[in-house]
Amino acid sequence: MPKYRIIVDLSERMLYLLDGDQTVKSYPVGIGKMVTKTPTGEFTIVNKQENPGGPFGVLWMGLSKPHYGIHGTNDPASIGREVSHGCIRMHNEDVLDLSSYIPVNTRVTIRP
Repeated sequence: MPKYRIIVDLSERMLYLLDGDQTVKSYPVGIGKMVTKTPTGEFTIVNKQENPGGPFGVLWMGLSKPHYGIHGTNDPASIGREVSHGCIRMHNEDVLDLSSYIPVNTRVTIRP
């Protein structure tokens, strides 16, 4: 049984899916702007919502820090840039792929 966890590296603007200590997948991400930085620390995925509407693309995965999440986007050009209000943006196909691996309660580490 895989033991998945997520590491988001803000300086690399990359999200890594790990099984134990092995990287299984990696995805480019958009992160928070200078004035609305993405929070760092240890979190968990607390919910998933398909087709949340608005700028959140095809899927929202909420973090244990209220109002923050990992989600798709309706602006693919924003991936790889500092553009969000603190959330982690992914290409819609990438967030769907990631979601297929991880259940609610998956650990998420966000590092500077």
